[in-house]
Amino acid sequence: MQQTTNTILMVRPASFRMNEQTAVNNYYQQELTNILPAAVNAKAQQEFDDFVEELKSKGVSLIVVNDTEKPNTPDALFPNNWISFHENGDVAIYPMFAENRRLEKREDLLEVIEAEGFEIANVIDYSEAEEEGVFLEGTGSMILDRQNRKAYCALSPRADEELFIEFCEDFEFTPVIFTANQTVDGSREVIYHTNVMMCIAETFAIVCLNAIDDKKEKKNLLKHLKYDGKEVISISEKQVTQFAGNMLQVKGASNKHYLVMSSSAYESLTQEQVKKIEKHNPIIHSSLKTIETCGGGSARCMMAEVFLPKQ
Repeated sequence: MQQTTNTILMVRPASFRMNEQTAVNNYYQQELTNILPAAVNAKAQQEFDDFVEELKSKGVSLIVVNDTEKPNTPDALFPNNWISFHENGDVAIYPMFAENRRLEKREDLLEVIEAEGFEIANVIDYSEAEEEGVFLEGTGSMILDRQNRKAYCALSPRADEELFIEFCEDFEFTPVIFTANQTVDGSREVIYHTNVMMCIAETFAIVCLNAIDDKKEKKNLLKHLKYDGKEVISISEKQVTQFAGNMLQVKGASNKHYLVMSSSAYESLTQEQVKKIEKHNPIIHSSLKTIETCGGGSARCMMAEVFLPKQ
């Protein structure tokens, strides 16, 4: 099983803005009040296009799909929350917390993927859970260590424990469960997605250990990572707010590995942290300022990895 792929699905935004439905438990989102909505969308599109060019220049294979004007889906550029693609040909579709994010699910994307020469064997759709008010937002809610068949999940309103365990049984992952918090106005609040505080690459892991308040859970998490031979690179809570946990390792030309992040994430890292990461692989970063401010998500959220077999 591979941990990294060189094929990434990305969705170019058509109506990007701050999504009021996700802001209720995503404390990273802010409204840009001094610029018009059309300008916010145009800035997001520019950041998206620059990011795409940066990835392409390193030889990453991209499948870029345009979002549609209707229905109105402000967060469509974060496809990794509603879909994931697996090496055995399985595709998972996930239940989404915000009602307007449920509209992002598009069957035509599966046709686009197949047209690129990939094989889809099964689609496992967990969307029905939405009716019960139960959610699991894909590789936002879960960090998959595909090589070691482990799935890490920080429980939250968007990551239900029972559904996570069901996913792990269906896809043959060992669940590693914990709670991650952040300080908001002096009180500890649950972090909405695991992938803002944690990233797993082939030979290392980046994690905000300070976010895990329970000592036993923290110890268990470290035990798993160290057992699997990962170098653990710790980041601070402040760095998490700069999206330093929202990173993804990808393959470029000649199977060369890169760690992808936003420029704000990169600029928040210390020289020591950069050195530790670059010992494993070079870094790619691109400015995603508008997307991060209004969307409350960053580089990792914009990339849905394609691990499907080729036809």
